Amino acid sequence: MSPITLSIKTGLLALGLIGAGIISTGAGAPPFDFTRIVFVKRTNLQSNHYYTDYINGGFEPGGNLCILDLETGTAREVVSELKGGVFGRFDLSFDAKTVVFAWKKSAGEGYRIYECGIDGSGLRQLTLPPVEEADLVKKYQLGYHHGTDDMDPCYLPDGGICFISTRCQYGILCDPPDIFTTTVLYRMDGNGGNIRKLSNSSVSEATPAVMNDGRVLYTRWEYVDKGAVSVKCLWAMNPDGSGSSEIYGADISLPPTFTQGRPIPGADNLFIAAGTPHCPQNAVGTIIRIDTSKDIRTRDPMTYITPDVDVRAEGGFWFDPASKWGKRLFKDPYPISGKLFLVSLNPTGVATEKVNWGICSLDEAGQTTRLYQDARYGSFMPIPVKPRSVPPVVAARTDPNLAALNKAACIITDVYRGLEGIQRGQAKYLRINEQVPRPWNARRFYDGDEYDQQHAVISKDASLGLKVQLGIVPIESDGSAYFLVPADRNIYLQVLDENFMELQRERTYVNYRPGEKRSCTGCHETPSQAPLQQQTAPLALARPPSDPGPQPGEVSGARPLHYPTDVQPVWDKYCLKCHSGASPKGGLNLSGNMTALFNTSYESLMPERRQAPNRDRHVLGPIIGENHPKTGNVEYLPAKSLGSHTSVLVAMLSGGKVQLSNPADAQRAATLAEKHKEIHLTGEELLRITTWVEANGQYYGSYYGKRNIKYKADLDFRPVPTFQQAICQ
Repeated sequence: MSPITLSIKTGLLALGLIGAGIISTGAGAPPFDFTRIVFVKRTNLQSNHYYTDYINGGFEPGGNLCILDLETGTAREVVSELKGGVFGRFDLSFDAKTVVFAWKKSAGEGYRIYECGIDGSGLRQLTLPPVEEADLVKKYQLGYHHGTDDMDPCYLPDGGICFISTRCQYGILCDPPDIFTTTVLYRMDGNGGNIRKLSNSSVSEATPAVMNDGRVLYTRWEYVDKGAVSVKCLWAMNPDGSGSSEIYGADISLPPTFTQGRPIPGADNLFIAAGTPHCPQNAVGTIIRIDTSKDIRTRDPMTYITPDVDVRAEGGFWFDPASKWGKRLFKDPYPISGKLFLVSLNPTGVATEKVNWGICSLDEAGQTTRLYQDARYGSFMPIPVKPRSVPPVVAARTDPNLAALNKAACIITDVYRGLEGIQRGQAKYLRINEQVPRPWNARRFYDGDEYDQQHAVISKDASLGLKVQLGIVPIESDGSAYFLVPADRNIYLQVLDENFMELQRERTYVNYRPGEKRSCTGCHETPSQAPLQQQTAPLALARPPSDPGPQPGEVSGARPLHYPTDVQPVWDKYCLKCHSGASPKGGLNLSGNMTALFNTSYESLMPERRQAPNRDRHVLGPIIGENHPKTGNVEYLPAKSLGSHTSVLVAMLSGGKVQLSNPADAQRAATLAEKHKEIHLTGEELLRITTWVEANGQYYGSYYGKRNIKYKADLDFRPVPTFQQAICQ
């Protein structure tokens, strides 16, 4: 069957004619200044998550990288010799002469990156499987696994190529079978050499594109004490991985995913992206323009170009019943201007529709005009074949001495800026923590250690990813801090008072590159926030940067956070006389008896969110359940919303150091304190309790070792982790 096409030669009035080779989408609309579009023709992938095309999208070979001639309405294959595989995302060079693309040869092999001329000449493979690929396939063959994948390439202004890859060998945190793998950003030289990792995220990154200022825009999925599927937000980094910063979406719940983001030409504050569910659909949805000159902590920056389709709850779509367009879905937006876009359109409203996807123009009013559709394959990822201005090359600014130590330096000008409700002088320390990705070599090939979507269980109904402590550093009297952090790790901070209790928690993380020096103005800072105008330099800069050190009673600041050795000894020392046995006082059993996956005291204190009715003793304060709920649970929280200053347990044990703001909780804590007035924890013992509460109730201190009590006789049953084991090194 012949392709269904629209072209200038057909004279269809829907397109309008403005001279040879120029197509308009209607009266007054800006004309196209190009006559060709490069796109991918293939069967639509059937992945069940926004990021799993390469895992469970299926392998249906056919189609090609194609060029659409808008004057004739015909499409030609660029690399016909590769038609037996499946094409992934691609990019067009700035001079419009070459294309770099991902291609999968067979179902049993991963995607690799190739390059060729726009005419198909000079085809070459840029990435090869790692040397240990065969061993990886053999070792991790349980469920999905064909080794590694390299995908989503984009050209960089300096001649290199950015892409995403599973070479990091991390597993998705909320995946009990551990068959979904993480992709993070990499870069390589233009010839495929010198591959290096740019980020270290625990869950996937995707669809890099170069911004007008030379930085790389990308989708970053993240959750640190917030809903696990809500935040796939837009971030940016320099082409060497330094300077990573939020663009939009870190506290936006719906849509759960902003992906396929691109900068709008000539406007540094405008972006276009697809807003999609997390699952079970495959990265299709609505088209949203984002204006970051507006408050990025709100929904104000979003303009729905296609308001007739939305994601108003995870797992599906809302279609406007009054829409004149019926049910339609979109993906792959490419901005021609701030008001005109190329998109891939499915007019059926069925995300898994295999063929019925065509290339369209989309204007600001939501009107589409079909430019091409094939009867056998879907058509995706349209990019105009036209030269673009090369964005500036962002110069690398690193300290070679720091880089040699694999460290980075961070300067906080004034921690009180944005720390509402906290008086100057109250903030004394920063606690530096890390979220650790789960490596493939922590995979279990036996049953019983999964819980609440955790493959290697870390907590009960709380965090899904492992946390470790790196130490504390001082805050100066003017609110400034200057300190070192390990590079290429997922660093987040907690502001502490004089008692080492949390005032505020950073619920995101920053990847610092070796030798990087970066600064922020304070808490809840946004990238557009103006720097402070100070008469004098921050006090912290009058001295060398601090190395994170121990809290009182700790041998080292860098340590695992392991409940059985941190917290249980305190209960053993003070509490078992009353809170153990068959009839513990208050129904609270604080013994260390092992349960199926944890111990009795831990299960007694932690919320129970997986069974009806849900149970929470409301003694720990708000413990964030990253799966409870999965969407939502992402909003900005003011100071003292989490941690010790919300905890009845801590207030009861603190000897007056914690004054709860909730009157009922304060009265309850006072009553309990009177009943337990004979108990006097040392400062170090209290600190072990507060640090645990502020780690969001984590139980295990590493991903390694068997958990389920049925493995109690095994040598690797519930080992006490070292710090090196905790950080998977």
